[in-house]
Amino acid sequence: MKALKYGGGIFEFIVNAFIFLSGVLLTMIMLAVCTDVVMRYLFNRPIFWVAELSEYSLLYITFLGTAWLLKQDGHVKIDLFTSRLAPEKRERLAIASGIIGIFISVVFTYFGFKVTWDHFVRGVYNPTLLEFPKGPLIAVIPTGFFLLLIQYIRMVFASWRTLKGGKQ
Repeated sequence: MKALKYGGGIFEFIVNAFIFLSGVLLTMIMLAVCTDVVMRYLFNRPIFWVAELSEYSLLYITFLGTAWLLKQDGHVKIDLFTSRLAPEKRERLAIASGIIGIFISVVFTYFGFKVTWDHFVRGVYNPTLLEFPKGPLIAVIPTGFFLLLIQYIRMVFASWRTLKGGKQ
């Protein structure tokens, strides 16, 4: 039990660190784009790498923040139907949707790691202006889905404990 709490603390730290990193990346995008606009229109000297790095940063922001967002129950949902259900049925539906989320996360984690490893081994580069290596670029996708998988598992167990009358 102590190991589970310790592991949960490490997971929380990683998820919080990743959401902090996402915020830093978003701030950097904002500053870089504003600087690029000023440089382009006032000095006729655009910064050529801003658009490409902004695209990469948006990918990282998405996948670094997804587990935190799920933990905060911030994903988009339509609760018109579920709000009218009894609490027990709502928990059963949460378990079912969590199991579907686990399945999808396992698939994307597996194939994401497979493709990322292939890109690392073959040394694939993105054919763009900066020619950034694709392996590190897409490594965030399976990493994000792995964290999402862990969060879905935690949510299913929390709903299961609630359904069985235990504390959440």
